[in-house]
Amino acid sequence: MTTSDIRITDLKPLGPPRSFLESQPITPQIAKVVTETRTAIENIENRTDSRMMMLVGPCSIHDEKAGIEYAEKLYPIAQEVKDTILVVMRVYFEKPRTTVGWKGLINDPNLDGTFDIQTGLKRARDFLLQVGAIGLPSGTEFLDPFTPQYMADLISWGAIGARTTESQTHRQMASGLSMPVGFKNGTDGTAQIAVDAMISAQSPHAFLGIDHLGQTAVVNTSGNPYGHLVLRGGRQGPNFRADAVAEAHDLLTAGNVRPQLLVDCSHGNSNKDHKLQGAAFKDVIGQRHDGNTNIIGCMMESNLNPGAQKLNSDRSKMEYGVSVTDACIGWDETAQLLGWAHKQVGEVIRVP
Repeated sequence: MTTSDIRITDLKPLGPPRSFLESQPITPQIAKVVTETRTAIENIENRTDSRMMMLVGPCSIHDEKAGIEYAEKLYPIAQEVKDTILVVMRVYFEKPRTTVGWKGLINDPNLDGTFDIQTGLKRARDFLLQVGAIGLPSGTEFLDPFTPQYMADLISWGAIGARTTESQTHRQMASGLSMPVGFKNGTDGTAQIAVDAMISAQSPHAFLGIDHLGQTAVVNTSGNPYGHLVLRGGRQGPNFRADAVAEAHDLLTAGNVRPQLLVDCSHGNSNKDHKLQGAAFKDVIGQRHDGNTNIIGCMMESNLNPGAQKLNSDRSKMEYGVSVTDACIGWDETAQLLGWAHKQVGEVIRVP
């Protein structure tokens, strides 16, 4: 009588991280983009770089062709505003679900429930290489604790999401990540769990993971000193306005962690209505313009075309450049908002 794997239907071997890194190697050019951006974000957190950072891009990557077209549009804008704004492309491959649903390109790259994760990891890594070759840094949420071994060398900014910020596993993982990490407040809007996560992640940890050969290993970390809060609203409503930002600052100060924070203009801060992202964005930039230097950046969910669509395994019936997860603002509005922010921020910062 067996007592193990009663509900496991299948176990498929997965190539070790080293095989991916060797077959899809990072180039010196891309490594320069990654390392320079990580340093710039650290300097923004340390206030030795007066710019703001902006994470903009699709809610999730489901169509690499549209995603690369977006990156090609974003790069020249990033160059135009680079004296005031550090632009990082939002490149999300893992989607946490409240119940069930499409879990992202890594989990289901064919959009059809075949869950070809080996192919998903390869396609995700290839996409990051293409974005890096264009000259853009990438930011992503880390959901599965094994994923960083396959692609973290290509990531300049990482996020721990609202559903996982309270997870010990993800706090431990963040303590060993090589890039700055944003911790989102909980889905109910509570920021204290993100503050607790920052305290935990800046400390050393030991936990179970895998090495580059794919073998189970004990991972020992030194702690990640570059964590910051991400306000994303919640079931209680938005938390991007000045009073909520001040309240979050008090929590950060009481926790003796970095007072800097970033505001996600989507999710609860737009009441899940993409048309309200712009208003939240302008409010936050206004606070920075008025002197709140603890606000170090914003995040916007943006795609080639606005809105969202239902996932359909028949790709011919899907709209090009439209999100299959959260609704996004379109490219025209994105470019306008970045240009406007460039002027607003440029009036008050010291350009490094």
